[in-house]
Amino acid sequence: MKAAEMGPLLLNPGQDGYSPHADQDQHARVLIYSHDTFGLGHLRRSRAIANALVAERPGVSVVIISGSPVIGNFEFGSGVDYVRVPGVVKQPDGDYRSLNLQVHLEEAIGLRSAIIEQTARTFRPDLVIVDKEPTGFRGEIVPALERLQGTGARIVLGVRDVMDEPALLVPEWERKGAAEVLERYYDEVWVYGLREIYEPLAALPLGEDITRRITYTGYLRRSLPQEPGLTRYPRITKGPFVLVTTGGGGDGDDLIDWTISAYETSRPPELPAVIVFGPFINRDTRRGFMERIARNPKLDAIAFDTKLEVLMSRATAVVAMGGYNTFCEVLSLDKPTLIVPRTSPRREQYIRAVQAERLGLVNMLVHENGRRDPERMARAIDRLPEQKRPSEVTVPGLLDGLDVIQQRFSSWLAQRGTGAMSQAAE
Repeated sequence: MKAAEMGPLLLNPGQDGYSPHADQDQHARVLIYSHDTFGLGHLRRSRAIANALVAERPGVSVVIISGSPVIGNFEFGSGVDYVRVPGVVKQPDGDYRSLNLQVHLEEAIGLRSAIIEQTARTFRPDLVIVDKEPTGFRGEIVPALERLQGTGARIVLGVRDVMDEPALLVPEWERKGAAEVLERYYDEVWVYGLREIYEPLAALPLGEDITRRITYTGYLRRSLPQEPGLTRYPRITKGPFVLVTTGGGGDGDDLIDWTISAYETSRPPELPAVIVFGPFINRDTRRGFMERIARNPKLDAIAFDTKLEVLMSRATAVVAMGGYNTFCEVLSLDKPTLIVPRTSPRREQYIRAVQAERLGLVNMLVHENGRRDPERMARAIDRLPEQKRPSEVTVPGLLDGLDVIQQRFSSWLAQRGTGAMSQAAE
């Protein structure tokens, strides 16, 4: 029986005799799981949601479980903390290994799973949000879901607007048994996008019971940090400039190389550019890029900025790969944007860019027959200042994601409180 059908059962103690902690709405506890095997996307999305929940309801506590090695570099709102599980990293052959520990991957997963389960048991969350993977990394969250089921905790799967092309997504979910886990444990599915733009789960053979649990929230609006960051910006940023960002940087070599090449042509773009490498770029690759950047007066670079929104707000325009979080940022900060999407091993960025360009929110540039023409990039950058801003395109509910999440959280807490009063009256 799902939570939507439970009524007063939401308040019953679960297995091992423990139940959600909150006695009053304002003291509710939220657990967010973010597997973070690559990049910054899952972490930054989880952080945005956590900060929004504690800002809306003072007294709420949120714990983020993450494997990101850079989670400690980010600031969180009052009421938000994190538990870091041992990291894993994807290798060039597509397999994974433990990031730092000298142990087999299976042992690292067992350790991660035990930490996740113990955190769930001790923290006693009222709401659980699992980011993207219903089973977690290699099934590591399933024991915790088993423990949480029946405790009254509301269990939600949150997915970005685009997962992957159906030809890859369908067999991946079949291999993981994701649909079965979704059916058994999850009360709701939140899609952080709009149905009118893309339906990320449409190709999956999901039953009507699951599809009824899906809510399209809209994209997650981003705001400027209340306090400035400590990053020192290059002098180029004192005037008009283009911001070039690849997110985490682990897969952004092609975009950076193409951008630098555009500024090495005989007719470089008019506006100078600042490149943000990201924390996961290969050191030798970055060194090579820096040598080329140092020879070009129209280019400069910084390694990483945890408050990239500040730098983006200063930029005239943005060139990016088009990951989910960057897309939310350029929409929120209303920047003319050129998306240069990654097309392998996933086509998520390409699908998002095609749909966004269709609506007129961004422009897109892809290589032709495997060739990245520097002149094409240079002219695409030159067109950015005249390009429409996202705010000039009307898309109802486009950036309502955090508002909808806050509303659903408040609504559920109110229903739970009504259930408690009804139970007490009986």
